[in-house]
Amino acid sequence: MFRFASPLFLTLILVIPIIFLIHRNKKNNKFDRAYNQCASINVSSISFLNTQSNVKSNQNSLQSTSITLTRLLPILKYTALALMIIALARPQWGTKKTDVTTEGINIILALDLSESMAALDFSSKGKIITRLDAVKEVVSDFIMKREGDRIGMVVFGSQAFTQLPLTRDYNTISFVLEKLKIGAAGPSTAIGDAVGISLKRLEDIKSKSNIIILLTDGSSNSGELAPETAASIAAERGVKIYTIGVGKEGKAPFLINDPVFGQRYVYQKVDIDHETLKKMADMTKGTFFAAEDVSTLQKIYQMIDNLEKTKVDVKSWAEYNELYLWLLVSALILLGVYTVLSNTRFIRIP
Repeated sequence: MFRFASPLFLTLILVIPIIFLIHRNKKNNKFDRAYNQCASINVSSISFLNTQSNVKSNQNSLQSTSITLTRLLPILKYTALALMIIALARPQWGTKKTDVTTEGINIILALDLSESMAALDFSSKGKIITRLDAVKEVVSDFIMKREGDRIGMVVFGSQAFTQLPLTRDYNTISFVLEKLKIGAAGPSTAIGDAVGISLKRLEDIKSKSNIIILLTDGSSNSGELAPETAASIAAERGVKIYTIGVGKEGKAPFLINDPVFGQRYVYQKVDIDHETLKKMADMTKGTFFAAEDVSTLQKIYQMIDNLEKTKVDVKSWAEYNELYLWLLVSALILLGVYTVLSNTRFIRIP
């Protein structure tokens, strides 16, 4: 990482062209005065012819030397001056380091993969999508916004199981999320078992704050653990549950493969138990949300993101090495060469 410790000194570089112009004007004025003096000399004999020839020869020699000086000596002088100004600005090269101390929240995403999640009542970017695809899109954005939190994933249908243990590898979580398939855990909905498995995963790594984000589009009709019982255990352990009922109540369109007519759309009734979901959230001091479209679902996860913030202490520092010495030495070398040349080979003749 490169920087200037005192960058204001760099403005002095603007002085260099001014000095150059002043020096050039003085030089031109001096030459004009010398020329006028030579032009006003009176002679009284023809011996001036020999003198004029010698003067012309000397002028050619001086002119050649002057051209060399113009090209070489000013470059040395002004380059040295520029290097010294840059040295004053203290160029530095170093590495910036950051320590992050965080009290990470443990978050379990409990996602419904039952067959009802195939309902085509959501749309994104002008395209009709399934409920699961809508959830994937929104949850993926939620995951990538978190910092320092451990996130795990539990999926459920007729059964519930751990898809991913608690981890801070958000890229892996997003990858696993994208691979989820409808019906992978069975056609029914075991909400209570999903909470039970989520509570087990939260025991793996201790944290001051533990939450479960439960998303489903149905009512609990499978599993061994009742949703209220699971919520009661979560409340005893201080685990907060945010419940999200996704989809519209009533009939929803599904795409099926008919053996006679091929693929076609049918409308099937889908029951969403909002009352139970709300009760589970209230028991654990969480919040219940109803999402009937992608926009609402995005707002819900954004709201949860704002409610459950991680405390992060960031300490930054940098180690820099000074580079001005190299520039200063280079400038002194150039000045030395300039001084030697201007007083020996390229000495100025009055």
